[in-house]
Amino acid sequence: MAKTMAKLQPRARKTSPKKGAGASRVKSKVTPEPKQTFNVNHFRAEDFRTDGLRSYAQYRDLGMSKATNGLLQAHVIRLIPPCDPAVVSKRHYHDVHVQMIYVLKGWIRSEFEGQGEVTMRAGAAWLQPPRIKHTVLDYSDDCELLEIILPAEFETVEL
Repeated sequence: MAKTMAKLQPRARKTSPKKGAGASRVKSKVTPEPKQTFNVNHFRAEDFRTDGLRSYAQYRDLGMSKATNGLLQAHVIRLIPPCDPAVVSKRHYHDVHVQMIYVLKGWIRSEFEGQGEVTMRAGAAWLQPPRIKHTVLDYSDDCELLEIILPAEFETVEL
């Protein structure tokens, strides 16, 4: 039994210091971030609001901005059907450090500077580099997205 238990225990990884580094450990290069608090956000349909960035979307804030003291924002976006190209097709960019989107339901078609038109379907994820110019072209009636942005407060510039 002891032999079996030993196999289940994780082994410490042996590392040797790099030449000239001595026996001291390498310090982390991670910059201290704002204090974060534990946060859980359970689904409630009434949490979707229409007072967000886009008039054709409902937003459900996941409480991450408060929990991270502004480090990041995370929300679920429900795009309101039907898609009206005259409303959604405004070219713009976001002045952010990181913007990641994941398609929860449906599909969305957009155009990105240097990439052309791209259709993302449920299960697709993409990263929009900072300040990439883009345009929403169309979306399905059931389109729902998860968006994570750093920092929580940012500017959107319409072109």
